[in-house]
Amino acid sequence: MSAPRLSLSTVKAALLAEGRVNLDRAFLWAPVAFGLGAAGYLEARGEPALWMLALAAGSLAATWWACQRWNAPGVLVVLASLAAFGAGGGLAAKVRSDRVAAPLVVGERVVRRVDGFVVDVASPGVGGPRLLIAPVAVSGLSPERTPRRIRVTIGENETPAPGRAVRLRAMLGPPPPPAAPGSYDFARDAWFDSIGGVGFTIGELGAARLDPPPMSLRLTMAINSFRWTLAQRILVRMGPSSGGIGAAMVTGHEAWITEDQTEAMRASGLAHILSISGLHMAIVGGFVFGAVRLGVAAWPWLALRAPGKKIAAVAGLAAVLGYLVISGAPPPAERAAITASVAFLAILFDRRAITLHGLAVAALLILAMKPETAGEPGFQMSFAATAALVALAESWPQPVKEISTPWWIRWPQAGLTWLAASVAASLVAGLATAPFAMQHFNRVAVWGLPANLAVAPLSSFVIMPFLAVGTLLEPFGMGAPFLAVAGWGVDAMVAIANGFADARGAQRIVASAPQQVLVVALLGLMILCLWRGRLRWIGAPLALAVALWPRPAAPDAWIASDGATVAVRSGDAAVLLRADAKRFGAELWARRRGLTPATWSLYACDKRICAPELGAPVRLSLAWSRKTPDAETLAGLCVRSEVVVIRAPAPARMPPLCADTVLLTAEDFARGGAAELYRRPDGWRIVWAQPLRGDRPWSRPAGRRLLTADVTSVR
Repeated sequence: MSAPRLSLSTVKAALLAEGRVNLDRAFLWAPVAFGLGAAGYLEARGEPALWMLALAAGSLAATWWACQRWNAPGVLVVLASLAAFGAGGGLAAKVRSDRVAAPLVVGERVVRRVDGFVVDVASPGVGGPRLLIAPVAVSGLSPERTPRRIRVTIGENETPAPGRAVRLRAMLGPPPPPAAPGSYDFARDAWFDSIGGVGFTIGELGAARLDPPPMSLRLTMAINSFRWTLAQRILVRMGPSSGGIGAAMVTGHEAWITEDQTEAMRASGLAHILSISGLHMAIVGGFVFGAVRLGVAAWPWLALRAPGKKIAAVAGLAAVLGYLVISGAPPPAERAAITASVAFLAILFDRRAITLHGLAVAALLILAMKPETAGEPGFQMSFAATAALVALAESWPQPVKEISTPWWIRWPQAGLTWLAASVAASLVAGLATAPFAMQHFNRVAVWGLPANLAVAPLSSFVIMPFLAVGTLLEPFGMGAPFLAVAGWGVDAMVAIANGFADARGAQRIVASAPQQVLVVALLGLMILCLWRGRLRWIGAPLALAVALWPRPAAPDAWIASDGATVAVRSGDAAVLLRADAKRFGAELWARRRGLTPATWSLYACDKRICAPELGAPVRLSLAWSRKTPDAETLAGLCVRSEVVVIRAPAPARMPPLCADTVLLTAEDFARGGAAELYRRPDGWRIVWAQPLRGDRPWSRPAGRRLLTADVTSVR
């Protein structure tokens, strides 16, 4: 018997049928278009006018309506609708940016006295514990110029509980610019959080006598105070080894997680467990849903008279919202809570709980409320992973329900099915988030899949359920046994993380691809997840764009945004000239360019100056004192170097020996920010960070003229 012949008409009919099926699923692309529009606003170099965005959104929405009204072809209707959603995303981001606008501290960091209320204990930074403060008065700033929120590192001071009125002295300045050209913009996130100043305390914190704050702030601080107290009680119950992680998984406070634990979780691909996200919401909501439904079913009188599934959905919804409050409602928890709430509401209205349509509704709600999340790695990764998992669930073959199967056959089959589903889910979620992890964090956890498979039973059946029950009972003094069991689970998880982190080649550093490549990968992933039919596999090579795209040559040197430190490239290593200064920024730049930070050096350094020795990869000198070097010192640096970096202002008269040397001073960094240097046959090419940010509300150093070009060439 001969095989059927594949004719052109058959292929055309199949493609048309596939297209008709996917036209009905066009709504699934709405959050993608909306998010890309919001991201376009965030990445724009100039601030668009509100009326222009409103006009574009209104015009495209009218076009969409007209296409529907006059029965235009389905493809045109879909394209018009997606264009309208894209414009709506840009408009929503602009409206949100204007709504959260708050005063910023401007100029250089200076010591200021601050009186204010401790709103929350923020996640610790490189310098230690940090506080989020609502300032009432800041010395040197008028009330209308006082930031709405500031964030300060408190060093060795005892951490005060939220709600306390404090007085402190802090070295305070504006939120920091990007550590390198094109890298993560800390100031943009601070803008949308209404944080107008950051710094560190000098001396001890004292009490302040202030008038009562507004009711909304009092309520926020009361909730945060309860969370802080609960976190401390969890720490005491579970002990210092596991209590820090337990407190972080319940309340979001990461103050007690050790650096070794954090690094082990990152290297093993388990760091996502430390932050409250969809995994935690799903486990808590699912645990409560299952327990309540089982309880209703176990009570025959109630089971015959009440819809057990809907009662369980209400309980699950309440658990998710309660967990959101206790966690402090960080952005990942908000996203997860909205997604879980949509699923439980679907059950209440007799709809399927887990569908791509439900995910699309949840994503649109999240983006409409906080469009800035479109540019956050957390949202991108969670949305991609969830879409991939739901698409997997839609295509997963449904097992045939057998009748009267012996338990010794049924249980092994169920175990194998669960194992196959776990492997598939971990693999799919890992592949979906890999492009974003490589682009934003430049880390690939080689053993992430087996590590997650090993930890999944612990987190799903031991850690989170016992943490949930223990937390619920702890205010009544009965949570100790449950928290102890959760602590054993956390200890086992950390042991697994350490084992995989210590394995050979546990993680690899991957350089970031150009920004537009991530958009290509996102579209490829969405084609794989949202399209039905054979054409979905067109998305596979696009989804691999970040991994396959050729990387440009790494820069020869990097300079911090204030000229305080420098790193130079030597092969695959980034040599830090000052290992104790701006290390976070230097390491972030090194990873972004695929380099390994190193402290060995071919540079001679004293207390103020680093100069190249024989064999240095780049003949570059650094003077990091805030005082301008004298003419003799500067001339000596110029003789030994092709590039001289001075943190201080330029001298009034330039030594003649510096005529052929590239000299970068405080004025250059004030206008351009961080810089990357590329050696060219005709001189040096300098790429500046500030022009790449553009003239945006969060990127304007007040009163200073910005560079208008992001690249300068110096002979």
